[in-house]
Amino acid sequence: MIPRDPSIPPLEEPQAELERRLITEFLTAAGHDPAALRARTDPEARDLLARASAYAAGRLTEMESRSHYVKRLRGQE
Repeated sequence: MIPRDPSIPPLEEPQAELERRLITEFLTAAGHDPAALRARTDPEARDLLARASAYAAGRLTEMESRSHYVKRLRGQE
């Protein structure tokens, strides 16, 4: 295995930061501290994190669909 060069940042998915923010938004709106919830390992915490992840995935899909729709309207696709 070739060691990773620390001067080169790791690759990240283009929408990863937006996904993290959507998850945080969901957890905060549900009345939970995202950092504290991520530190827990109980089933309730895991369930909330799974629901937050599903929420974020749905929102990202919605945003992508709208983007494609707008591009089609403008004749860019």
